[in-house]
Amino acid sequence: MPQMNKGGKFIFGKSLIRENGILQFPKQAVEEYDMTADGKVYLFTGSKSTGGFCVTRKGLLEPSKLSHILTDTPELKEYTAEQGDFIKYKGRSYAWVNISDDGQIALTDKMMAFLKIKPGMKLLCIRSSNIAFTMGAYGRLLEESMKHEDEIPVF
Repeated sequence: MPQMNKGGKFIFGKSLIRENGILQFPKQAVEEYDMTADGKVYLFTGSKSTGGFCVTRKGLLEPSKLSHILTDTPELKEYTAEQGDFIKYKGRSYAWVNISDDGQIALTDKMMAFLKIKPGMKLLCIRSSNIAFTMGAYGRLLEESMKHEDEIPVF
């Protein structure tokens, strides 16, 4: 479903957090951001209004105006931090995880606790910018999406 209202945010769909922590990103988001290109993605804490997390990859972040995130945290840039361990940097927290060729990631219990999400939740996949999309856990957009439940695909 493209937009819930005129001029609103583009919605790729919803992703269900499976009992084993597996999360499938919507195919359209994976393709638009070429998310599997690096074999790894960065997750970073979402906004106060949507919670959840944002998703990007090195190939999108490095050439952007936000490249300082990687420059200032070499353990993220070089993937030497433990997979899934969040590193605080300028008000947000960042981690890296492997992504499968079909756009799945595995969230550990520790990661889900840190992000305040849990198995069974459906996260709303929202186009955020040209370098990241958001997996929103709550807020106005998620509430609005409930009115369009039958139009929004779940992955």
